[in-house]
Parts: sequence; structure tokens; C-alpha cells
Amino acid sequence: MTTVSEIFETMAYGPAPESDKPALEWLERHGRAFGLFVGGRWTKSKNGDAFDVINPATTAPLARVAQAGQADVDAAVAAARKAFPAWSALSGHARARHLYALARAVQKHSRLLAVLESLDNGKSIRETRDLDVPLVARHFYHHAGWAQLAQSEFAGYGPVGVVGQIVPWNFPLLMVAWKIAPALAAGNTVLLKPAEFTPLTALCLAELAQEAGLPAGVLNVVTGDGRTGELIVNHPDVDKIAFTGSTEVGRIIRKATAGSGKKLSLELGGKSPFIVFDDADLDSVVEGVVDAIWFNQGQVCCAGSRLLVHEGIADRLVVKLRARMEKLRVGPSLDKAIDMGAIVAPVQLERIRTLVTRGVAEGATLWQPSWACPTDGYFYPPTLFTNVAPAATLAQVEIFGPVLVSMTFRTPAEAVELANNTPYGLAASVWTENINLALDVAPKIKAGVVWINCTNLFDAASGFGGYRESGFGREGGREGMWEYLQQTRNAERGTRNKRRAPVPRSDFRVPRSKQVPPIDRTYKLFIGGAQVRPDQGYSRKILAPSGALLAEVADGNRKDIRNAVEAAHAAAGWAHTSGHNRGQILYYAAENLSVRSAEFAALIGGMTGEGEAAARSEVEAAVARLFSYAAWADKYDGAVHQTPIRGVTLAMNEAVGVVGIACPEEHPLLGFVSLVAPAVAVGNTVVAVPSEARPLAATELYTVLEASDVPASVINIVTGAKDALAKVLAEHDDVDAVWYFGNQAAGAEVERASAGNMKRTWVEWEPRDWTDAREGEGREFLRAATQVKNIWIPYGE
Repeated sequence: MTTVSEIFETMAYGPAPESDKPALEWLERHGRAFGLFVGGRWTKSKNGDAFDVINPATTAPLARVAQAGQADVDAAVAAARKAFPAWSALSGHARARHLYALARAVQKHSRLLAVLESLDNGKSIRETRDLDVPLVARHFYHHAGWAQLAQSEFAGYGPVGVVGQIVPWNFPLLMVAWKIAPALAAGNTVLLKPAEFTPLTALCLAELAQEAGLPAGVLNVVTGDGRTGELIVNHPDVDKIAFTGSTEVGRIIRKATAGSGKKLSLELGGKSPFIVFDDADLDSVVEGVVDAIWFNQGQVCCAGSRLLVHEGIADRLVVKLRARMEKLRVGPSLDKAIDMGAIVAPVQLERIRTLVTRGVAEGATLWQPSWACPTDGYFYPPTLFTNVAPAATLAQVEIFGPVLVSMTFRTPAEAVELANNTPYGLAASVWTENINLALDVAPKIKAGVVWINCTNLFDAASGFGGYRESGFGREGGREGMWEYLQQTRNAERGTRNKRRAPVPRSDFRVPRSKQVPPIDRTYKLFIGGAQVRPDQGYSRKILAPSGALLAEVADGNRKDIRNAVEAAHAAAGWAHTSGHNRGQILYYAAENLSVRSAEFAALIGGMTGEGEAAARSEVEAAVARLFSYAAWADKYDGAVHQTPIRGVTLAMNEAVGVVGIACPEEHPLLGFVSLVAPAVAVGNTVVAVPSEARPLAATELYTVLEASDVPASVINIVTGAKDALAKVLAEHDDVDAVWYFGNQAAGAEVERASAGNMKRTWVEWEPRDWTDAREGEGREFLRAATQVKNIWIPYGE
């Protein structure tokens, strides 16, 4: 039997590099006899059956994997059912932390997963490294956000129960993330079956999840062929089936689950049109076609396999396509210079060859590059068919390989008719420089996803799924979460955290030695990403309730506010950072704050005189609130209004700009975080004035911000007389909004002063319960942090 080391040498043209040795070691450790991952541990198959996983590029065995039978599926379902009550009863924040840990685990082991995926599937390491694995992490991060927000955004809904998930071999790891991330975020437990050709990364991820602390039984992985999948579908104690695969198998599952009460989502086959109008940029079209059909060897359910071209430019486009196809490189997947790897298995390679032969027999014109494919593995060259009839087999049947069929049209109406001339409806791509034409054609195409001047774009924030025989249900975005939720008709589900074990007490006083004098600590202002001294050089003493001196902080003035506002304006590019990136930074800040929770609890206790439990609770609440707004950063979307025009009206949420925030006196850390985090989550920059009497938690927080990749000047902190500084902010013409939480008289001054440039204000003097998520976080804060821009787009020819 060929060793894994020999496979590495064959595919990488030499010994495995240091970066790939973890994958080599992992395969050598497990590959002789992969077990099943059930109840948080590796177990042997009860029937002893197993099969080989083959490397498509060399046809050599990579590993031997268990073939799960009825007893194995029963055990996995039982483990998931046993884990469900505790997992579903966790708070959304607790589940968010688990998903966040999974995202970090994927990032930390990204090279391991990328190499395994390329070995297992045959796809280019460049694709797994740069596309698949980063998107896997993105899905876990995004759904950590939905877990955090589930209680408020999906009120009245709870998890379905035990979910059986069956994923295909074309994106083995990415499909796992698409499936398990929303299921776990919603509170379900999972029984996952990867494709028999490509089970390795699913098994590796299960092991990483265990190392990251995911409770036993929450994620279970059983391997096997279609027989194992059938056992999962028919199991009476599985509450939902989520399947991605062929339409033929989808039909079987639909019939098998009919009348069972099981919830079902199906993402099935496709025959996606790639429509090119005569004004399109043909060079861009060519690169789009490469991404549409030769990406992942054409083994993509939404591959743009039908090229529909305006007849006036068809010949020119074909010439350009053939020239580009001559330069495509096919070879072993670990060679990062290749464009296409190997087909996943002999059965799929044979299907491609059979359909190509039939296409030639039906009269279509075949063209392939002049160069030859490698002969040792399951390789197939990029292929182009022209002169294809709309009713031809090649135009109607999903080939699932690197085969493109081309047809022509004369009018937009004919293009739409051709696009809809299959039973599928998964995706489509429209290429034109005419936005009116694009927006007129896109709604007429019967597909779940339509890309304009692009193709094969995916993100966790956007739902993906099909119409008609391409299935139903969505994966990703808010739509994808609904697939794993059901209305709760019983008493409200208990989701509060269990009572924590007592934590040993610590001294909240600032330690002072009797033998040596203490080192002076005077907190500076935080402006432009740097700690700076105040303009006047004065400081303010911060006292404990007992009157003891805790520390000193800088006493800011009008000039310090001016400097902070200038710095905030310099960071205006923050608004153009993606919501995902803003969320990552807030998650990182939460992580760093959590590590220092005891230190911050001591500061809070020293300032407030509260007991240790209350101080620690405030820090935990602040961490949770950072998680909430990290979650919201890529989810506070706009809307499409149904105005009575022939077109669309887009309502887009935009950041207000520079927001001045005067924070409440109570809850000095939580109050600060509860106001600053939503403002920066949606793209604002901030000048914050913390609690006047209790500022130390905020001043110490800037050391967390410095360590958390928060860009310079996004958050600026000026300590001092809160009411006076708030009035200066309200008077400043370069401040776009002021939030003030304090007393009524000072609030009135802020509102009066804001009239200078008619800035937005949010003034409150009635106390809030900042510890209550209904009062201390949510859409109210996000609405205050954004303004809506309505864009009217009429369209039509």
C-alpha cells in the first residue's frame, strides 16, 4: 500500500514541506483505521466494515474509513439526543463562544485543513487555502453572531432537535460549515455524514471541535456511503434532514420523509445559465467563465455550465475563450500553480466522458485545448461545446465537470427564455454594462441566486439555495437560520446561564505596600490610537467609596475634544471596512477583555464598592455585549422597499460619522461598552467621555483596544467633567451626533448646543438597567448609530 508520505512526494514534487507535515502526521496517525466520531470520542464501527479513501491525483489510498451501519447510526443519534437538552438550554452567548472557538480553531489549523481537503478532493491547494478554509471560518464567526442574537432576533422560536446532515464531495469542508454552523447556533445537535469519497476534513474538524471544548455529543460524524445516509434519513429520532447533493437523491429523501414530521431542506443540482449581452466587457467575461465552470473542475452545483451569448459577439467570445483555455493548467492538487485538479472519483470521471460522447453524437461541436492531461489520476481537460441545441442532453443534464456548452440568443426575452429552459433554478450570472438591462433581466430568471457581472460569490451573510428542482430552503444569512428553528409552543425555554460556582474573593483595593511607596499611575487620554497627556496637564483624583485614592486620570478640556474629533475624522475609512472585519475586531476585543476579567472586576469593585460577584458579572456582561455587536456588525442590513415604480428602492443603513458619547455613571464598564460598541460596529468613529466619577474601567480598556487591532482613531477617550465635555461635543460642528446619558439639565444643554449644525442627539436622564439585554442592547442602539439612504433604481428596456 502506498504510504501517505509517498503520495505527498508525488503530488508536491518532493518531500512534504514543514508547513504540510501536520497533515502528514495526522493522516499517518488516523489513516489506517478511521473510526466514527460519536459522543465526543472516536469509536469503532460496530459492524467492522470499512472502505478506502482514494487520492484522485494518484489513485492511491489515503486512508481506511469505517462504513457505519444501523447500530452506529443509532448510537450517534442517541448521543446527539442526550446532548440536546443541555446544549439547547445554554444561553445564546455561551453557544456563541463555542462557535467563536470553532472559528478560531479553523484559522489556527488552516493549513492542515487546506492540505487535507486538496488530498481528499483533488482540488487545487490554492482554492482550499484562499477560498474554502477562510470561508469556513467566516461561517463559524457569522453564526456565532446569530447565536448571540438568537433570543432577540428569533423570539418565540427554538431549536428543532437532532439534525441529520448529509453533505457532498465537491466542497467537503465548506459544506460541513454551511450545515453545522447554523444548526449549532440555533441550539440543535448534529449527526453529520460526509460523502464517502471525501470524509477526512469532516473527521478532522470534529476532532478540532472536541479540542476547542464543544460538549460531547453536540457534533457527531459517521462515515459511509448512501446506505448510511439512508439510515439517517429514515431514523425515527432525527427531527430534521438537511441534504446537499443530486436532485435524484433529493427526490428519494423527500418521499422517505413525507408524513414523518421531519423538517427538510434540500440544496440540489443545477444547470446555471451564464448570460452575456452584446455590451459586456468580453475580457472580464472570459475570466468570469473560468471561475464559473472550471473552478473546482466544474464540480460545483451552481457552475455556470450554460453559456448564453448574444449572437453578435458569440464568435469573438469563443475565440477569446479558446485562447484562455490553452493557458489553463491541470495537475496535482498540491501544486499551487495549477488551475484545475483531478476529478473526485472514477465514477464521476466516467459520467463526464459518457455525457461528452453523447453531446458529440447529438451534433454539438467539441473543442479542447491542444495539451494533454496527466494520465495517472482522474483528470479531465477543460471542454467547450458550441452549436448546442437548447433541448440537447448537454444543455439539460447536470454534467458536474469542466464542460461548458454554448448557445446564442438575439433578444433579452429570448435570453430569459433559454435561461429558464431547464427544470433547475439554482443560480445564474448576467453580464452587461447596462444596469437597466441587468435589473430587468435578473428578476425574470427563475433562480435562487443571480450574480451580475460576477459569478460563484458566496458569503455567510447571504442566503444560498434554489428554485424548482434545485431544491428548497436556504443556507447562510438570516434565511438559513430559519431552517434550524421552529416555533416554541411550550413554556419559555430556560436559556439563562446556570448559577456559577463561587469564585474565591480578591481584594478590590489598589495594593499598596507599607515598605515602599506605590508607583504613580495617572491614566492619560486616548486620542488617535495613542495615550496622550491632556492639554492643560491637570489630572483628577478617582476615589473609592471609602474615600481612598484609587488612581488619577487626565482632566480633558475643549482642546482635547478638538484633537479627538480631528482624529476621529481621520479614521473615516472605518465606515468602508466590511462588517465582517469590524466584527472580527470586536470579537478580538471581547477575547482580550475576557482574559483580563479579574483585573477589570477589581477596578469596578474598587470604584463602586460592589461585591466581587457583581463586579465580575459586569465584566462578563461587557464581554457578552461586545459579542452582540460583533454579531450585528455584518447583520444590520438595509431593505428593499416595494415602492410603486418599475424598479427597486434600496434602503441602505449608513454610519452617521463622528459620534460623541457621554456615558452613564452607573456600570462604568458595561455602560461604556453598551454605547461605544454599537456605534463602531456599524462604522462610526467615536469620541467617548466615560463616567466622570468612575472612569478607570474605560481608561484601562484602551489597553485592550490597543491589543485588539482597533484601528487608530476609531475610538478616542477623553476623561474629565462629563457634562462640560458633552456640551463641547454638542457645539462642535464636525461632530455628527451626540449621545448623552446623565442628568436632565445637562441633557437640555446638549440638545440646545446641537442646533449649531443640527446634529443628531440621543439624550436620556432616566436610568436604564444596563444589565438587561432588552434595555442595554439591540436595534434601538443600532438605529441611533445609523442613517438610512434610499436609492431609487428604475429599470427596464
